[in-house]
Amino acid sequence: MSTMDPGTQGARGDDDRSVDLSEDFVVLPEQTSDDTDRGWGERTGGNDDWLLAERPPHWD
Repeated sequence: MSTMDPGTQGARGDDDRSVDLSEDFVVLPEQTSDDTDRGWGERTGGNDDWLLAERPPHWD
């Protein structure tokens, strides 16, 4: 007589399963859509050039 549950006979445990660890598998994206300029309601393009031109002199 076996002490195992008849419904689980022949079933492999979690430790025996093979797991695909390839780099193509993505669980979560790097950045969500609401964490982008558009998600924050900003226009694309930016104003980095203007900000650099308007730097205060004491930052140099």
